[in-house]
This record gives sequence, structure tokens and C-alpha cells, in this order.
Amino acid sequence: MTTTIGIIGSGNIGGTLAIALTRAGHEVVVANSRGPESLGAVVAELGDLASAGTVAEAAHAGEIVVVAVPLWALASIPSDLLEGRIVIDTNNYYPGRDGAIAELDARETTTSELVARHFAGARVVKAFNHIPAREILTHAQPAGSDGRRALAVYADDADARDRVAALIDEIGFDVVDGGALTDSWRIERDQPGYIPHFTVEQLRGKLAEAQR
Repeated sequence: MTTTIGIIGSGNIGGTLAIALTRAGHEVVVANSRGPESLGAVVAELGDLASAGTVAEAAHAGEIVVVAVPLWALASIPSDLLEGRIVIDTNNYYPGRDGAIAELDARETTTSELVARHFAGARVVKAFNHIPAREILTHAQPAGSDGRRALAVYADDADARDRVAALIDEIGFDVVDGGALTDSWRIERDQPGYIPHFTVEQLRGKLAEAQR
């Protein structure tokens, strides 16, 4: 079934997910901070299933919205814009890029909980933060493939988690349910599951090994 998915952020992750999702037959509306006129070449390359829009248009294009902007830029997106939407949070915290965030430095919260706090009323799902952008395309395999790579998802809303898990499977990856957003630190930067290629069982083991 074709779904329209908004993508806010046209950088490495956002742009690559746009390719993967259109290849799977989904329509995407892509937005960035520079406006739709800057995305002509991007959507032309993606084909008929893609269009450029404003951030608000991408946010309202469908029930699922990918937020693929740096953590420091999150505040530039109005907090009420994604109310009621399933928000795929791809973020990682890099102090050198994002500035120091005391709550994260003290390990009092997670990046996804910050995203959920900002977009109160949205259903946030942590996904795609622990795979290099290019590997979203190069590591994708059909379901049932031997050694198929697994990606973790975290969410407080079971339906939102399942919807995103189905998308991940469609574009070529197995899924590990990591639990609630409060546990998503297990797949954050520098944890054992972050970046390398792991199967389902391997990734579950790496998540269990994580230490805070």
C-alpha cells in the first residue's frame, strides 16, 4: 500500500531515505530549511513519487514524518507542527556540532526523549540513527535473506513502532524492538550496537551489552 511520507531534512539520511522509500513505492514530500526551490534537482532524481515542499507541507503530507535535521536545528521546527503524526527520529547527539546539552551529558534523558518533548503530541519512533546513510541502500536485502542486517526501533506507542518497523522491513532490513524511548540510549553514539552491520540476534546481544 502506498503511503505518503514527509521528510524534513534533505541531507545524507533524509535524502537517502527518500530514495529507499520511493523505491519501495511510497510517495515522499521532501523539505529543508532553504525552501522547496532548492530541491528541484533532488526531486527530479527521485522521480514521480517525490515532490518538494515547505517544512509545513512535509509535516502535513501524511501520517508518518521523518525528522532528519541535526539536533541543534530541532528548535527551528514549530513544536506543534507534528501533533498527531508518527515521527521517525533519526538524530544523534554530537556536542561539537550541536553544542553541549547538559541533560544528555549527564545521561538524564535520551535524544529521542528530547525530540518527543519538543514535539509534544507526536508519536516518536527512534530509528535509522545507527546506520551510515549510504548503507541504507547498499545493505538492504529481501526478507529472509541470510545475514540480513537488523535495525533497532524504540517507541512509547506500539502502533507507531509497528508502522515504522513495517517500513524498515519494506526497504530491506530486519527489526529489533528495543523498547521504550527511555531505553533508546542503548543505540546512541558510542554504544556497541551503533554503526556496524549486525543480524537480529547479534544486535540484540549488542543492545544488552550497552552501558550507560
